[in-house]
Amino acid sequence: MEYVKLGNTGMDVSRLCLGCMSFGVPERGTHSWVLNEEESRPMIKRALDSGINFFDTANVYSDGTSEEIVGMALKDYAHRDEIVLATKVHGRMHKGPNGSGLSRKAIMSEIDNSLKRLGTDYVDLYQIHRWDYHTPIEETMEALHDVVKAGKARYIGASSMYSWQFLKALHIADKNGWTRFVSMQNHLNLLYREEEREMLPLCKEEKIGIIPWSPLARGRLTREWDESTARSETDEFGKYLYAQTAESDRIVVERVAELAETRGVSRAQIGLAWVLQKDPVTAPIIGATKMTHLEDAITALEVKLSTDEVAFLEEPYVPHPVMGFK
Repeated sequence: MEYVKLGNTGMDVSRLCLGCMSFGVPERGTHSWVLNEEESRPMIKRALDSGINFFDTANVYSDGTSEEIVGMALKDYAHRDEIVLATKVHGRMHKGPNGSGLSRKAIMSEIDNSLKRLGTDYVDLYQIHRWDYHTPIEETMEALHDVVKAGKARYIGASSMYSWQFLKALHIADKNGWTRFVSMQNHLNLLYREEEREMLPLCKEEKIGIIPWSPLARGRLTREWDESTARSETDEFGKYLYAQTAESDRIVVERVAELAETRGVSRAQIGLAWVLQKDPVTAPIIGATKMTHLEDAITALEVKLSTDEVAFLEEPYVPHPVMGFK
């Protein structure tokens, strides 16, 4: 396993981050395809054995049960100080007023709830899951700063927003001497490259770590175009992300398949190798519901694409509507 610093911090993270949205109680939340605790634990153990030390979840995943499963497994399989544990806040966790968002009230409640579910005194990275249009960013940044100063989070990060919003948040933190975001968890893969226009250059300039979600476009890059899975058939968010660009996306998927066959590797390895080589990506967030998914991701670190191969994969891409912020 390779390790790099997360942005402009001294913290070392593995070049792969295990995304834990795949783990939870199927009857809770919106994803019926998730792995339950018994099915999840071998995946988490294999990730640790491979050298992955970076784990990302969220309070909203499977109604909090993802955090519970991840917390119990990491407690049994790893020493807390060796793990970089990340979670997120924003999504709705209870009915009625103040059940979601990034108000001071919500953040202070949800960090404690997440810590309780995770079974730990602190998280290494506490991230805002989306931008909150109903709360002043000053209120959010000060609350996050206080979470860090209280020792409940080591660093803070953000996810999926416009570049101007992210820069505004950084400016507010700098202006007031508050804790700064050290990472951006954004939507980036061979089918969606709009982040290359502004967000990636901004993060490189500001020394912000990039930890992309959906590096394999929710599996679309790993299988035949017309092939479906239990997840793809029920994944309404995935349909929202890619339905408008199916014609051009299909050509990219076919090129991934062609190059994978030529190189004698899996399509997942090609798709992940592209993300891993994209400057300034720190660690793509990999999701896995089968052990083969995890093995493909681990071995993708050994696949190095040439300049010509990268050009071959990228050439069919056409501009896409900005997606992934809702």
